[in-house]
Amino acid sequence: MLRRTPLGPFIAVVLCTAAAAGCRNAPPPPVERQETIVPVGVMRAETAGIRASVHASGLVVPAEGGEFLVVAPEPARIAEITKAQGDVVASGEILVRFELPSATQAVARLTAELAGAQAQLENARINQARTRDFAERGFIPRRDLDTADRELADAQAAVERIRVQHAAATEGAGRAIVRAPFNGIVANRHHQPGDVVLSTSADPVLRIVDPRRLDIIVSVPTADVARVVPGAPARIAAAAGIAPVLLTVVGRADDRTVRDGTVPFRLQFKDPAPLPVDTPVEIDIDAEERTNVVLVPAEALVREGGATAVLIANGSRAERRPVTTGLKDAQSVEITSGVRAGELVITRGHVGLADGAAISVASQ
Repeated sequence: MLRRTPLGPFIAVVLCTAAAAGCRNAPPPPVERQETIVPVGVMRAETAGIRASVHASGLVVPAEGGEFLVVAPEPARIAEITKAQGDVVASGEILVRFELPSATQAVARLTAELAGAQAQLENARINQARTRDFAERGFIPRRDLDTADRELADAQAAVERIRVQHAAATEGAGRAIVRAPFNGIVANRHHQPGDVVLSTSADPVLRIVDPRRLDIIVSVPTADVARVVPGAPARIAAAAGIAPVLLTVVGRADDRTVRDGTVPFRLQFKDPAPLPVDTPVEIDIDAEERTNVVLVPAEALVREGGATAVLIANGSRAERRPVTTGLKDAQSVEITSGVRAGELVITRGHVGLADGAAISVASQ
């Protein structure tokens, strides 16, 4: 007799196997992503005044009358130099002695000629007195007295002429010794004793500078010349914790000079110059000023290509704003459009920050 196997368990196994296969092929449940919140620092745009500045490179130079070049009076050999570079000199001190043989010989020759002329003058004076006595007593004719008078006048003229020549030669020989015209320092020494030098300022022996009389010559780009006016304040930037050196614009150093696209301006120190001559410096000159304008920190600007923008903290989101800028100084920039006073401008964490990004704000 055949026994029948029940179908119920078999069908249940098949159904369970199919269900398991279907579960393996089903998509996973969606995963919820969390948005990254970027911490940023902000400052409020404010209404205030701003003054622009013109930046220029300059050099410390002697003021007018504060420099003296020792130059030979004629091509000559240097006999002595009494000072080295950096030495302090006092007014009237001997600086250089030159060998001037022609001037020395001329003085010696004219000294002898002057002595001879003076002797002839004395003889003519004695002869004229004796001749006058004889003529008055009738011993000699009157014309002899006229002759003696002419000889005396000629002798006097000869002495005067040679005396003038002797004085000029003595002065020329005196140029062999050069003295300091004021108190100062030796800024440069260009020669040594024994050198033969020319009689030109292009070949000086020493350069003497008065450290109390120094200015600065700056090269202002031609595009900024109209922004630099006489009397404007200026300064040499100093290191942190050190006060800047204050200056005043005097005016153009030379109205006709335009070199390499720049114009030279002369600036005066407000106080005694703390820098030595020939020191290169970087100068900021105060230019135009505006008041009651919207300012943002300079570090808030974001530049991409030719566009400028800032990022505003608008609640918990960053908002990118294209802006138009005006004047700027070392700390702030004028915003002529794009930002209103009082808005929170992002100054930290804004580099690479996307428009609409989630942010957390910490005021600076």
